[in-house]
Amino acid sequence: MSAGPAPDVVLRSRSPEETRAAGRALGGVLEAGDVVVLDGQLGAGKTVFAKGIAEGLGVDETVVSPTFTLAREYAGRLRLVHVDVYRLDHVQEFLDLGLEDLAAGDAVTVVEWGEAVAAELPGERLEVRLALPDRGAGDDDGADGGTDDRTDDRERELRVHFAGPVWHRRASDVRATLTGTN
Repeated sequence: MSAGPAPDVVLRSRSPEETRAAGRALGGVLEAGDVVVLDGQLGAGKTVFAKGIAEGLGVDETVVSPTFTLAREYAGRLRLVHVDVYRLDHVQEFLDLGLEDLAAGDAVTVVEWGEAVAAELPGERLEVRLALPDRGAGDDDGADGGTDDRTDDRERELRVHFAGPVWHRRASDVRATLTGTN
């Protein structure tokens, strides 16, 4: 029997620590071969969430945004491949990374700004959209090219979407991990 579409999980985070904790919880249930796509505007907390995932995977190194290097690898209970496609001008640059080889079956792959390369990513993936509340007119977002570590204490919404039958089957475990409920 095939699992039907699972409803999104929606969380509220009131601080970088809560955003990181949600990532850490998710990292604890990720498996080899999983792909997690992170999207949201600059400063929404994508890198903070990715750092939490790394902690949940048992990564001891300091995780930094791969904005300028495009991809970084970390060792943990599973290998983490952290990719940031913010600065890519063309999808071909993403394909040239050789992600299939880099993110072989023993790794969890986290792609920041993944919406830009969604057509090139596996259909089986977990999509996390981080959204800041609407800001007032003239409020500068500090757009400085991907330094999303400076996430502030404004509340944000984290929306987790399950793409593909495998994620639909795993949705209840992910939901329970992130919310403490079934």
